[in-house]
Amino acid sequence: MNPDLDRSFGSLTPEFMLDALDAAGLYGDGRMLQLNSYENRVLQLHLEDGRIAVAKFYRPGRWSDAQILEEHQFARELAEAEVPVAAPWALQDIKGQLHLAGTPATLAHFGDQRFAVTPRQGGRAPELEDPEVLRWIGRLLARLHTVGRQRPFEHRLRWAGAEPGRMARDLLVALDCVPIEVFPAWDAVVQACLSRIQHIFDSIPELKVLRLHGDCHPGNILWTPDHGPHFVDLDDAVTGPAVQDLWMLLSGDEVAARQQLSWVLDGYETVAEFDRRELRLIEPLRTLRMIHHSAWLAKRWNDPAFPLAFPWFGTSNYWHDQVAKLGEQLEAMTPKDERPVDDFLDEGGVQFDEGFR
Repeated sequence: MNPDLDRSFGSLTPEFMLDALDAAGLYGDGRMLQLNSYENRVLQLHLEDGRIAVAKFYRPGRWSDAQILEEHQFARELAEAEVPVAAPWALQDIKGQLHLAGTPATLAHFGDQRFAVTPRQGGRAPELEDPEVLRWIGRLLARLHTVGRQRPFEHRLRWAGAEPGRMARDLLVALDCVPIEVFPAWDAVVQACLSRIQHIFDSIPELKVLRLHGDCHPGNILWTPDHGPHFVDLDDAVTGPAVQDLWMLLSGDEVAARQQLSWVLDGYETVAEFDRRELRLIEPLRTLRMIHHSAWLAKRWNDPAFPLAFPWFGTSNYWHDQVAKLGEQLEAMTPKDERPVDDFLDEGGVQFDEGFR
């Protein structure tokens, strides 16, 4: 990668990464593989002692040290509670070249980069059409949330209202991303969505929030035949309602999504309570993620990997499509704060209003 094009990762050559790991006493045997990650740079390395390590070099400026260390602490707490996650190793500076942070020291500074190392945990994508797989994932999420409730995050982001969407909208406006001919319609629908999102959150009194995985889509769950599911990539761990870690598992039409969520909750509620009022938040959280995704692409546009992977971003067609999709989300959210919770649930399982999809 040309360092003039991407200043944040310009120094991050394979030699740099190997030198950083050598400074921590993690010596590779020559086999290494760069893993897929848009946000960070991730390297799989076979070590001379037979272990296989995964080194994550964090995008400079994205998280503070305090935010990263909270992610690490959460992962280690989960591992200690026997929740299967990839928790970071404690590192040592054996060559006097690292600045280590955390207790234990799980975050290392080397030159102008920061990195952490976890053991490789392989697996394949879970079969989300299988009810037993979804029930198992539900049980595992309940165990993760049980640990998440034990203490709060102090530095991580909070997804418990419209504020993440407001921040994303303001960034897109500041970067002048939306074409002038689309901006009035886009801004109007975004503002209406944000108002509705906040209203729905406010309509649930005493909503409980906790530490979450935060990005619990199927790509961050790996499955092994002997041990079932385990979680990877807590990079987006946030504070929020429990349903944030459930809704991204759902796919297909309304009927399929209802059934999938019913199976996930079957498993979840054998381990922990779930406040079913939070089902009202599925469409608001989906809408926040859509607005946030546009801002994420805009923020990363100077990284040459992004124009190559997302060539359609920023076009007039893209923003017209966003107006249409956000309009659909606004319609989907409209009834949710106007109905009692009994309209969403029945004794046999999960019942959604017609806006759910």
